[in-house]
Amino acid sequence: MNYVIYTDGGSRGNPGPSGAGGYIMDSNKVVIATISEFLGIQTNNYAEYKALELTLSKAIELCINKYPVQVFMDSKLVVEQLNDRWKVKNENLMKLYLVIKELIALFPNIKIDHILRKYNKEADKLANQAILLG
Repeated sequence: MNYVIYTDGGSRGNPGPSGAGGYIMDSNKVVIATISEFLGIQTNNYAEYKALELTLSKAIELCINKYPVQVFMDSKLVVEQLNDRWKVKNENLMKLYLVIKELIALFPNIKIDHILRKYNKEADKLANQAILLG
């Protein structure tokens, strides 16, 4: 069994009302969990990080971290920073980066990759839903 995670964060304005969205699919492409959370007034990058944190936490809660996991995000910044190719310069993002690195350490087999926004519509919808309902 392996799992796929898609996450997205969004902000109406930067900073502005923000939301986090994500979902987890099993190897049969069945969605087994979704995340949609209003984050208050935040930056877009904060929302992207928070979406990943919330979805990884949900995966751990479901014991999915014991299996291979592929994560897809449309935030090149977050992907490059978490893969240690770019430095984290923002203090607020550094806090989230460190939390997520601790979560990632609980996944023996995880890969985080960038995808184009057009392939991340469902996670985007969950983030926008959170903003609208916030």
